[in-house]
Formats: sequence, structure tokens, C-alpha cells
Amino acid sequence: MRYLIAMICGVASALLVTLFVSSFVANWVVAQQTFDSPDTVNDLHSFVYMATNLVGLVIGWTIGWALGARFEKPVDTT
Repeated sequence: MRYLIAMICGVASALLVTLFVSSFVANWVVAQQTFDSPDTVNDLHSFVYMATNLVGLVIGWTIGWALGARFEKPVDTT
């Protein structure tokens, strides 16, 4: 159950970050730099976009893992 909750929270947070955060962060990072080539702009924008999505996924997974711990049954070792 803990894994399921972690996966659901991870996917949900990755979706929310993709829709509402990643493009703004990537655009801001690219706007702070100067470039010689449009390819470099695209490479940096793609990298920041995907890195932001990965961070959102990891944060969601961690929150889901912590929430899932509340639903775990204690193991009887006796």
C-alpha cells in the first residue's frame, strides 16, 4: 500500500509541476543567460524543464512515502 500511495503522489505532483511550474522556471533560467546559438538555448531550456519535472516527481514520491507509512500495519516479530 505504501508503494501505491507513493506512486500516485509522485505522478500527481509531477503532473502539477509540469503544468504549472516547469515552463516558468525554464523560461526564467534561459532569460538570465546570454547565448551564441539557438541550439544552446533549446538545450538549456529542455534540461531545466526536465530537471524541474524530476524534482517534482521525487518530492511527490517522498510525500507519498511518508503518507503511506501511516497506513502500514505493524509487523509482529514475536
